[in-house]
Amino acid sequence: MIQIDILSVVPDLMSSFFEHSIMKRAIEKQILQLRLYNLRDFSTNKQKHVDDYAYGGAAGMVMMIEPIYNAITSLQQENEYDDIIYFAPEGKMFNQQMANAYSLKKKILLLCGHYKGIDQRVRDHLITQEISLGEFVLSGGEIPAAAFVDSVVRLIPGVLNQETSALSDSFQDGLIAPPIYTRPASFNGWHVPEILLQGNHQQIQTWHDQQTEQKTTLFYQQKQNKNEQQNG
Repeated sequence: MIQIDILSVVPDLMSSFFEHSIMKRAIEKQILQLRLYNLRDFSTNKQKHVDDYAYGGAAGMVMMIEPIYNAITSLQQENEYDDIIYFAPEGKMFNQQMANAYSLKKKILLLCGHYKGIDQRVRDHLITQEISLGEFVLSGGEIPAAAFVDSVVRLIPGVLNQETSALSDSFQDGLIAPPIYTRPASFNGWHVPEILLQGNHQQIQTWHDQQTEQKTTLFYQQKQNKNEQQNG
């Protein structure tokens, strides 16, 4: 079993995501223990405020250090976390290899940012790993937290009905999955490749391998070109 605790200003925003489909089954099978915590419950402020104005006059509200510190240290009294993760655009770019690694962990704590961000001292002294889903900004860390949990938990044996399907996902071996099709074989003049309809499994596997190689090569070429353009 993996235990994932999530600290959020709006935990109810995440509840429905975990009440359906694969995540729901993982919880019912006791493969995933998920606990959502409202950061306001750890505020000593009478109004339960968790944000304040930034020093120096910067625009936007900042999540205060005290309620975050109270929450993390309180949870640490009961749990020894493998990582305490904060989602930030400049964090380490999340990928399939990281998802694989985290699927082997036992306890993880996720901190969802909000407003303009969190007091830097939290990042300096309490966070052990900063993760990014990409070079863009969201209104809060709840979306990347949900994406993180889904990508990690689906890799744990027993979560998916067909465990081998996770092994053939894109990036699982550094490769991009080949195109896939289902019925009908012809729709609106668009046809499924004939080789997939003939039932020759050896030829189909060869076709899959070729498509995987082509898509993977194209993906990394485009990625390299983008990096060169950004650095050039």
